[in-house]
Amino acid sequence: MNNYLKPRRHTIAAALAFACAFGVAGASQAQSAAPAPFKTIKQIHAGALDVGYVDEGPANGPVVILLHGWPYDINSYVDVVPLLTKAGYRVIVPHLRGYGSTRFLDAKAVRNGEPAALATDIIDLMDALKIGKATLAGYDWGARTADIIAALWPQRVNGLVSVSGYLIGSQEAGKQPLPPAAELQWWYQFYFATERGRLGYEKNHHDFAKLIWKLASPQWKFDDATYERSAVSLDNPDHAAVTISNYRWRLGLEQGEAKYAELETRLAQAPNISVPTITMEGDANGAPHPEPAAYAKKFTGKYKHVLVPGGIGHNLPQEAPRAFADAVIEVGRL
Repeated sequence: MNNYLKPRRHTIAAALAFACAFGVAGASQAQSAAPAPFKTIKQIHAGALDVGYVDEGPANGPVVILLHGWPYDINSYVDVVPLLTKAGYRVIVPHLRGYGSTRFLDAKAVRNGEPAALATDIIDLMDALKIGKATLAGYDWGARTADIIAALWPQRVNGLVSVSGYLIGSQEAGKQPLPPAAELQWWYQFYFATERGRLGYEKNHHDFAKLIWKLASPQWKFDDATYERSAVSLDNPDHAAVTISNYRWRLGLEQGEAKYAELETRLAQAPNISVPTITMEGDANGAPHPEPAAYAKKFTGKYKHVLVPGGIGHNLPQEAPRAFADAVIEVGRL
């Protein structure tokens, strides 16, 4: 680590200790050794990107698209995919922009992380793969992306599984202050707003992401092999830029690209989601998340909420793959 950044170890350690004092850390839970990673990553040009993605299961099966969050990767679904393919689904798991083998086609393209851009990427991927409709499922950035697609392009969505529910926001909403305990959970968002934070994440994203994993899932005792398998995806040359862009956009510190302005205007109206939906939450999610009662009315179609017990944190599909896969299957029956 650069000598200039060594004192940050103490700052991060203090943040972890302070978070633990407010109940972010919890009892330990055993974690088995990491299963083998996906064997085959395909590539396809889709919109602005050359997308790396997993494509498993019967080619003529109903399609499920699984979307990962930050700072994770497609391996969040390594145990979910075989459960779904066994049930007859064709499962697509893409690396989002800034992760894994996904790259921008234009070297000069803006490394934009705003929500509408991420959602458009998935529509472009569906078009490139000639997928008319799919069930969408995700958590964190992936849940927000799936929510946006379900709200703006409901004709492309058979059903939705969204961890932490309705996550569509806007820059205007992001201006509103939260209670101090909630603001504490967003410490990294404010860190990323600074030049020091940008440089710090670029240089230390490996250790930074591991800290986030621990804070967001305080009872998930993942081993080093599990973490390292996903951490490789964060070495993408665009990862830090996309991450910083995402969080700065939320705070209104970046304007985003004009081509997404109309979509963001529609999203700022907090549109309802009418497709069949199951929202989920782990009982030990240490990351910022809304209460189910706060968003239930935003889902105007067939709807169900599932609380997953057992010390399950933010990365719900990796911590509770059976529960997540069951929700994907069930949403098609609502």
